[in-house]
Amino acid sequence: MTAPEDHSEDAARAGEYALHLLDAEARRAFEQRLKREPHLRQLLREWEEHLALLAEEVKPVAPPPLLKSRIEERLFPAGSGSRRGLWGWFAGAGLVAAVAVAAVVILPRVTTPPAVEPSFVAEMAAEDRSLVVVAQFVPETATLQIQRHTGAAAPGRALELWLIAEGAPGPVSLGVLPAEPAASLQVSAELAAQIAGSTFAISDEPAGGSPTGLPTGAVLAAGAVQEI
Repeated sequence: MTAPEDHSEDAARAGEYALHLLDAEARRAFEQRLKREPHLRQLLREWEEHLALLAEEVKPVAPPPLLKSRIEERLFPAGSGSRRGLWGWFAGAGLVAAVAVAAVVILPRVTTPPAVEPSFVAEMAAEDRSLVVVAQFVPETATLQIQRHTGAAAPGRALELWLIAEGAPGPVSLGVLPAEPAASLQVSAELAAQIAGSTFAISDEPAGGSPTGLPTGAVLAAGAVQEI
């Protein structure tokens, strides 16, 4: 498929929109016109189809960090007082080369990252199981995935999660559990290195967490961290 043959101002503007070259104000104005002008929507579809085909043909490469600023400098040179038209720069063979580069930037190939699974898990449960919380730790992202199955903080209070590392002098806070049953907490590299073989515990604390850095209320639940 070739680029749209219509070299009118509307076709040029549709191309600039498809290539993400319009500033915010011009982009909003163009989107308002799209709502009421069918021929403009058709021009945009032609550009999008053309760019999609080019993206399939071009070998993916990492774009240079300064690519966008260089394109803008070429399109809108300092002191020009006006925007250069798309066709003035994308002339002749330059059209294919420039659009191909832009297509790589705008339409990169999507790759699915490998799934990251938790390596450690702990179930913290009260004796009567009125509070049951499962925490799974993902070392690759240093993230604790929290799932609260039963129970909640008392009104005006908070549930705070503690790490009791093997051989450590005392517990260290991992953070206040969010009100949502499912949440995640980010763990520092220093604490992440201590999770294997440790124990997690949950205490009842004032809203916002312990003011002292140590548990001040009752320990409601605890559980040993197990490797999965």
